[in-house]
Amino acid sequence: MSMNSANNNIYTVSRLNAEVRLLLENEMGIVWLVGEISNLTVPVSGHWYFTLKDSRAQVKCAMFKGNNRRVTFKPANGNQVLVRARLSLYEPRGDYQIIVESMQPEGDGLLQQQFDKLKMNLAAEGLFAADLKRPLPEQPRRVGIITSKTGAALHDILHVLKRRDPSLPVVIYPTQVQGKDAAIQIAQAIGRANSRDECDVLIVGRGGGSLEDLWCFNEEIVARTIAASTIPIVSAVGHEVDVTIADFVADVRAPTPSAAAELVSRDTSLRTQQYSQRTDRLAHSVSTHLARSRTALTRLQHRLAMQHPQARLQQQAQQFDELERRLYQSMRQTLQTEAQRLDRSAQRLERYSPASQIPQLSIQLRYTEQRLVDGMKQLMSQQRHALALQMETLDAVSPLATLARGYSITRNDKGNVLKNVADTSKGDVITTTLADGEVQSTIL
Repeated sequence: MSMNSANNNIYTVSRLNAEVRLLLENEMGIVWLVGEISNLTVPVSGHWYFTLKDSRAQVKCAMFKGNNRRVTFKPANGNQVLVRARLSLYEPRGDYQIIVESMQPEGDGLLQQQFDKLKMNLAAEGLFAADLKRPLPEQPRRVGIITSKTGAALHDILHVLKRRDPSLPVVIYPTQVQGKDAAIQIAQAIGRANSRDECDVLIVGRGGGSLEDLWCFNEEIVARTIAASTIPIVSAVGHEVDVTIADFVADVRAPTPSAAAELVSRDTSLRTQQYSQRTDRLAHSVSTHLARSRTALTRLQHRLAMQHPQARLQQQAQQFDELERRLYQSMRQTLQTEAQRLDRSAQRLERYSPASQIPQLSIQLRYTEQRLVDGMKQLMSQQRHALALQMETLDAVSPLATLARGYSITRNDKGNVLKNVADTSKGDVITTTLADGEVQSTIL
């Protein structure tokens, strides 16, 4: 043997533990295990760690949070349980352990195992197939009840049937519904009801209880007898959450015995209501038909009356009256329109007439005259004031003022002012203007 092949057969501890874990998990698969819980610990992670033991051995167990949430009871040290688990190995310590996937108390767990096994076998045979289910009769002539004659289920069923359909006949096949002989008695009662053939539908069931209490409805003999029944069977076992093999085989499953009674019975109050509704519908239909017939008759009578000559003459006379009324109304409307137009024209003429304008024009004239007088007075006042100013100015530069101070003005016969002696000649007549008059002189 070479050195390399020898090295390949040398395991590390990690490799050994890993391969042993795979060997355990792959070879053993899922196992069912019964034992007593001890050393139970629940850390903050929510996982459960405990030991399962019997009188001679023990094994470590782990149940992780995702699986233990489905456990319906609170486990404690000393509990006898049935677990479904797979074998494994905790590699860091090399500890052999089992990983628990489900847990039940030992008694219920064993029954659940039997339940699952029988359910699987019967399903494989096709006893649960939907095409084997028989429909319930719509209006049963007689209902059979297979249950305990002293149980609360019978009382509940009879109470519902009496309330919904008191006229429905009922046949009771009393039997045990709990105990080791209950399954045989239930199967015999179903067979007796089929042989007598006096009922249209059977209710098989009882009230609620534990899995052990309801176990007779999980027996194979009951399941096969229900499947072989020629009469449709309604399974009504326990409460709504309870499920039995009988529920899967029966033609219909009712969640409670009371619900089963409602399924197989007719609600007379509903039938009364339906009868009343149908009566109302019939009366409404007849009333509607009569109303339509009356309407058609009235329409025909109206057509006949419209086609009569007298009716046509009356219609034409009415049309003539209508035209006459419309003509009169049109003429009156035209006259009213013309009268209104004439009134508007007269008002306009009167508004523009000279006679109506004279008073206003007289007022305007007097107002204008007054304004003219006032304007003239104001203008004269302004002219007088301006004249006074000009006179003052003229007086300031007037020759008369100069003459009044002793001066004089001399003009020749042509009226020209003499300014120089040279402007005069011998014999000229000159005029001298003084402050109080004029003096004429002849130059010698």
